[in-house]
Amino acid sequence: MTGIWFQAALIFGLALIAAMIAARFRISTALTEIIIGMCARTLFAATVGVEIFSPQEPWVKTLAGLGAIALTFLAGAELDPDVFKLKWKEAASVGAASFLAPAIGCWAVAYYLLGWESSPALLAGIALAATSVAVVYTVMMEYGFNRTDFGKTILAACFITDLGTVVTLGLVFAPFTWKTAVFVVAVGAAFVGLPRATPVIFAKFGGRPSEFETKFLFFALMALGALATWAGSEGVLPAYLIGMALAGSVGRDHALIRKIRAVTIGLLTPFYFIRAGYFVSIPAVLAAPLGVAAFLAVEMATKIVSVYPVARRFGSPHKDAMYTTLLMASGLTFGTISALFGLSNNIIDESQYSTLVAAIIATAIVPTMIANSLYLPRHRLPGEMAPQRVHSTEPAKESVLEG
Repeated sequence: MTGIWFQAALIFGLALIAAMIAARFRISTALTEIIIGMCARTLFAATVGVEIFSPQEPWVKTLAGLGAIALTFLAGAELDPDVFKLKWKEAASVGAASFLAPAIGCWAVAYYLLGWESSPALLAGIALAATSVAVVYTVMMEYGFNRTDFGKTILAACFITDLGTVVTLGLVFAPFTWKTAVFVVAVGAAFVGLPRATPVIFAKFGGRPSEFETKFLFFALMALGALATWAGSEGVLPAYLIGMALAGSVGRDHALIRKIRAVTIGLLTPFYFIRAGYFVSIPAVLAAPLGVAAFLAVEMATKIVSVYPVARRFGSPHKDAMYTTLLMASGLTFGTISALFGLSNNIIDESQYSTLVAAIIATAIVPTMIANSLYLPRHRLPGEMAPQRVHSTEPAKESVLEG
């Protein structure tokens, strides 16, 4: 057990460093954890050896998988049903445009320019088309846009884009057998039944020190995750749909969401993001920077070409439309989930994974910096508030994906 405790301490030590850096520079903790994982691999390789941390240990993979599933559920639960009903046409149009063209463009870069085979190229297109709720929500919180219809519509569009990522990943890479049919039926039944059953069950058994609500949700997520892997799919796929289904009930229980967030962000996601970064070889990326630069350029270009006209069509002025477009170009969470799915299932190799994750990290940084420095719609700021660090005491105002 000594080795296990040491590696666990190493992960949390790296997570603490990432948290301090994120707080100092006011950037996503998820992003800093991935970067810290990358840097740690490079440092250990030059000193004590990369074997000091074993990312393929079953217990590490289990905790990382739990983190990905819980994080995905929380992302779905953040959907505001009222705003989505009001702005569903705009959110759906922006979200669909944000996924389709970038997916095709990045696939073309991987297939024709970099010479990747069909499956790795498809995975690259799916991964780079995703929009990071983690990054976008952090920006919304920083400027107070999360309290405006403008910000809520952008967040709703993020969910549409990420839903496209989740569904396409399952449709393209999951084997279609009788097990797939069972899985689809079960997820459909849960999507319809859980929103009705959960409030009744919580009212009867919840509200006690046993934390029945948290255990019930983790049971549902783990059961559906097990069913997904049994069917040859990925455990995170049903979690997003279930989160969306429960957004109107569980998503509004701020105390419960806060508890799940504490477990997810405090305990589980460091294993996921640091492990994801640890697979990236910085020397391999530096040896072949063309792929990273090409992916970043095409991802941003296709987002602008596809999202900007749609935003303008729904009445957004130039500055607002560009701001929306650049935020929709910010990738991270679901991109890295897709990339790690590809690596774990031997769809891409470590070199391709390093290039892909490096490009995803670049999309988390560059578009957001351009958006906030050149296109920040100050007229949308609540009460003309100045950008400030958020120290909210209201659970509803905190990002479940902070980091």
